[in-house]
Amino acid sequence: MPSFVCTTCGTQYPPSDKPPTECIICSDERQYVTAAGQGWTTLENLRHRHMNAIRELEPNLISITTFPAFGINQRTHLLRTPHGNILWDCIALVDNATVEMIKAMGGIKAIAISHPHYYTTMLEWSNAFDGVPIYLHEADRNWVQRDGPAIVFWSGSSKELLPGVTLICAGGHYPGGSVLHWADGAEGRGTLLSGDIVHVVHDRKSVSFMWSFPNFIPLSAPRVEGVVNAIKPYKFDRIHGAFTDRTIWSGAQDAVKRSTERYLNIILGDGSYELQ
Repeated sequence: MPSFVCTTCGTQYPPSDKPPTECIICSDERQYVTAAGQGWTTLENLRHRHMNAIRELEPNLISITTFPAFGINQRTHLLRTPHGNILWDCIALVDNATVEMIKAMGGIKAIAISHPHYYTTMLEWSNAFDGVPIYLHEADRNWVQRDGPAIVFWSGSSKELLPGVTLICAGGHYPGGSVLHWADGAEGRGTLLSGDIVHVVHDRKSVSFMWSFPNFIPLSAPRVEGVVNAIKPYKFDRIHGAFTDRTIWSGAQDAVKRSTERYLNIILGDGSYELQ
């Protein structure tokens, strides 16, 4: 039986004779169902019609993106370290070419995902690498649509996956929304892999925050402060966001501070907010 994949968000559901009646992820107000209605495909169909491309973002960090664009169109990141490799966030298309390329670079020791919009075909990715663990924050447990033994729910505010590679629960538009801190990134100045929890915007000099990106619903001031306070103890000079070319190459920590103050001044409406 096929495991149907939502064409709007890329979430894969358990094997079934026919597609589910709805995608729970897309029916939520943070996502959307298209005007044409709920659509479904399969991983086999994706492999026939799409391909993945790779790009080196910086030494030991590779981005993988699907062409033509599919679903939310986020990128996944392969982070290479002397202690093993991590796949950060998932895209729906996992194919033999991509798997062989990753294996040639040392394979992966684990998968970590920022939030439910990027769970996609996470079990397929894990199975392709001998069932490596998939780390999801337990606060988002109810959003898992296809469960499996590889899924590891972590708890608390942070979890070190490998030396110098740390998951941080920052919240945001999901309570378990997480970012990945890589201490050795940016030539030792620190890199943040932020998904869209800390969203790098078009100017690549600032970031923003949203409850729903497609529906233009802003994130509340307390939630924004929660995100910023969660990452404050970690040093980083660079942020790689969820989408192609959404990188702040230097001065990222200051960019987050400036962007947060701008955002909160607008949300609070009095123009006097100063980040502490």
